[in-house]
This record gives sequence, structure tokens and C-alpha cells, in this order.
Amino acid sequence: MRGWLHEAERTPAALPDEGYVALLGADGADLDALAALADRLRQQSVGDAISYVANRNLDTGAVAGRAPTARHHLAELVVEARELGATEICMQGPLPAAADDDYIELIAAITAAAPIHLHAFRVEELLDGAARRRLTLPQFLAAAAAAGLRSVPGTAARILDDDVRTRMNDGPDTPVATWINVIEAAHRAGLRSTSTMVYGHIETPAQQVAHLRTLAAIQARTGGFTEFIAMPIVPATMPPALRGRPGLRPSWRQTRALYAVARLILHGRIDNLQVAWPKLGLAAAVPLLGGGANDLGGLLFDGRLDPAAGAEAGKTLTLSTIETIAQRLGRPIRQRTTRYEDV
Repeated sequence: MRGWLHEAERTPAALPDEGYVALLGADGADLDALAALADRLRQQSVGDAISYVANRNLDTGAVAGRAPTARHHLAELVVEARELGATEICMQGPLPAAADDDYIELIAAITAAAPIHLHAFRVEELLDGAARRRLTLPQFLAAAAAAGLRSVPGTAARILDDDVRTRMNDGPDTPVATWINVIEAAHRAGLRSTSTMVYGHIETPAQQVAHLRTLAAIQARTGGFTEFIAMPIVPATMPPALRGRPGLRPSWRQTRALYAVARLILHGRIDNLQVAWPKLGLAAAVPLLGGGANDLGGLLFDGRLDPAAGAEAGKTLTLSTIETIAQRLGRPIRQRTTRYEDV
């Protein structure tokens, strides 16, 4: 362990797989040393500021509909978010099969309501949108960008291993090659994206390393990722066959080690590492921001008109909470845009 830590000091992004797998098993003083190394790399890469974005989440199915009342309601939600200070609308989820709506029309309706960055639609939804319009994926992405889409979530990545994905989905899942092709097509269309990992279930440390290497390789080809977010598995999302199975929740040790190793592997490629506080809890923010992460993600405004319109309703982050976290770490805060520019 100490040998790999020493090697990581010299060449953090150039260890062999076995080195990163070993570091993912760090504990005690070794884990503290790994986290401290990741924190130094964070400071070198992005400085000391703890960044955040002011945004609002919307669930596609909850706000879709061509009827004038539905469109008026959607516009009101967007305007309210802008008045609350949001610079981003994040919208995820498929259009229901029977919905009398269209992805491109939804994009246009949102961007017409207020000047705001629209961050929307996962890989499966982009493929669905292209199929509904009988367009090729590049044609659909071009139309979406022309309508006002500015970036896409790199979610639904889960673990980029076909066997793991099939077992986690309790059946066929979007193949890894397809996920990569869609994300790279989005990047080529000028749409930046996040990158993610859902960890702590049936995957192995070696598969976590392979996942991070895949993201680093995509970034080397496209430069389209804005950040990396590691999210622990949520039991409710597990297939029935795996629910209740022991050992399917990551430990705190595993979480700290993964965030630190992600900083090492992605060093020089993806600079921003976000704490998945809605799934980890805010208590995790201070140690993870002191162990490789630099971003707290979104404030996730609920608003008053329709708080339940977002998938993570009730999980909001206040500016005073961010200030308290920053004070504990002795670091400044910075409001950012979706692309990590200054507001």
C-alpha cells in the first residue's frame, strides 16, 4: 500500500490497474494519506473554491403535455426557477409512451420561457427522441441543440461493464458501446455532459477502475465531460433479485477511497469531482471535499408552484449550508454555471 501511495505521489494518473485496485482497499492511516494526496491534486487542478450551481430539477413525465394549460404550467415553473436565482433547469426521465408531446418541443418550450441553461435527457431518452422523430442520432442532437438544449446528463452509466449492467437491470440493459457512442455523439454536437458512476453493489474494485479509465479515455477523445459524480447505490433502484442481499451498500471507507482514487485516475482529464450529497447526505460533504472533491452540485430549488415536479423534491441545499461547510474547511465558495464558468 505504501509503495502505491508513493508511486501515486509521482504519477497519480499513470498507475497500473493493480495499483488503483490496491488503493481502493486503503483503510486507517493509509486511507487518510490517500485522501490527503487527492486533496492536494484537487488544489492543483481547480484551486480551493467549493463550487455549486443554482438549479431546479424537473421530471419529464410530470411536466410534459401539449395542452395550453400544461405548457403554461411548465413556463411558470421555469420562470419561477429563474426568479429564485437558478441558472440551470435539469430535466430527466423518458416521455411516457402515450404522451402527446415531443422532446424537441419540450426543449423549445422551456428555453422560450426564460433565459436559462437546459441540461436534459439521458442516453436512453436521446435514443428515444431520435426514434420518435425517425431521425438519426446526430440529426436529433442537432435539432435539440438548435431548439435550446445546452448539455446532457451523463447518468445511466451505472457501471460500464455489460455483465454488471445486465445483472443490475435484472435483464438486458443499454450496452456499454451504445452508451459511449451516444455520449460521444452528444459531445461532437457541442453538448457537454456530466460523467457518473453508481457504485457499491455487485461490481468489483477492478470494474470500478475500468469504469474510470473508460471515462478518462472518452474525455481524451472529446473533452466533453464537465465533471465526475460518484453515487452510491440506492436500495430502491436494485432489481428484486438483489434486494435484501447483504453487502450491497458501500461502506464509508469505500466511498472515501473511491472519491480519492477517482481524483487520481482522472487527474489532467476531468478536473471537477462532485459530491453526490442527495444520496450520501450532507454529513459526507466536509470529508469528501477534503479528500478530492471540489463541487457540491446543485441547490435543487423546489419552488412553491409545484414542489413535486422534480425527481428529488424535498432535497434542497441552502447557501447558508454551503457557507457553513466552506467555513469548516477554511475555503471560499463560488457559484458556477453548468459549464463551470463564473456566474
